[in-house]
Amino acid sequence: MARLRVHNLAVSIDGFATGEGQSLETPFGHAGHRLMQWFFPTRAFVAMSGHESEAVGAGTRGVDDAFAAATNEGIGAEIMGRRKFGPQQGPWEDESWRGWWGEEPPFHSPVVVLTHHERPDLAVGETTFHFRELPPAEALSFAASLAGGLDVRLGGGPTVVRDFLAADLVDHLHIVVVPIVLGRGVRLWDRLEGLEERFSVEVTPSPSGVVHYVFTRRPRADYAPTPGAPERLE
Repeated sequence: MARLRVHNLAVSIDGFATGEGQSLETPFGHAGHRLMQWFFPTRAFVAMSGHESEAVGAGTRGVDDAFAAATNEGIGAEIMGRRKFGPQQGPWEDESWRGWWGEEPPFHSPVVVLTHHERPDLAVGETTFHFRELPPAEALSFAASLAGGLDVRLGGGPTVVRDFLAADLVDHLHIVVVPIVLGRGVRLWDRLEGLEERFSVEVTPSPSGVVHYVFTRRPRADYAPTPGAPERLE
């Protein structure tokens, strides 16, 4: 069974993974780019974003780059929420929107976009977006069928990640705690009390000021399932 992995999910020290007021101009709301300032200079980001215009290998190395580089290793598909695909809400009145990423998105694989308003699949470069209304377990099963035997990345946003954590479907969770206070926005940890009992946790501080937390799911026999959590489809 494909593992479900979360990478590079940045949260403020007060637990917000995105700010308030997301729009076309402000994808992270009032947080701006502050949650991802550790990520943008890395060699991995420079390479995947296509911004590498000077020397080969441009970008910073070190702790942050090592975590950033793991994002795409062994990934065959992604699941994301609609708000990661774009700022629109409600029915798709204009289907000309093709995502934040231009004509060559960085995924290069199938992407399942969870939405209450389905629309035809959309191919952009090497990436095909599948718009589906599915509960977490069914979304994972569908994404795994597209992944070609590789793992599935859960790309966010925080509400989607919280739903999959509540359903006990996440195997690898990489959280980056950024030393800023947002005060408002969308929190990650709400209604996930006792989450740490399901995971082994490793912590790595970075000279950039962020702290990387890696949660690796323990064998299910080692802990009691969360009451009311659906069974995972194997």
